Amino acid sequence: MDEQDLPDDAPVPPAPPPSRLARMGMAAAWSGFLTAGVMEALVFAVVDPQDLTWFGAAPITWSREAVYTVSFLIFWLVISLAAGLALLLAQLPTDEAPPQRRAPGWPR
Repeated sequence: MDEQDLPDDAPVPPAPPPSRLARMGMAAAWSGFLTAGVMEALVFAVVDPQDLTWFGAAPITWSREAVYTVSFLIFWLVISLAAGLALLLAQLPTDEAPPQRRAPGWPR
């Protein structure tokens, strides 16, 4: 049955929910995005982008907007990777069968 054959008021089946790994990735990316915004505001409240240099040598000749954009993306990447690693480390192992408290072979 094609989409052309369906009536206009036919219900659309719901999309399957995202996988556990996808949900963890979205949580890490979203928290990293919010934290990167705060981090950039804190850093550039103190540092002027026009005063930055390449490891103490030549000055960075990028526009202020380019420095803000690249630094935000770097902050977002690093913070998201850290959040993703924390989420992976915090996951409990899968539910395993509880250990048996009876003697082997009981009951006979």
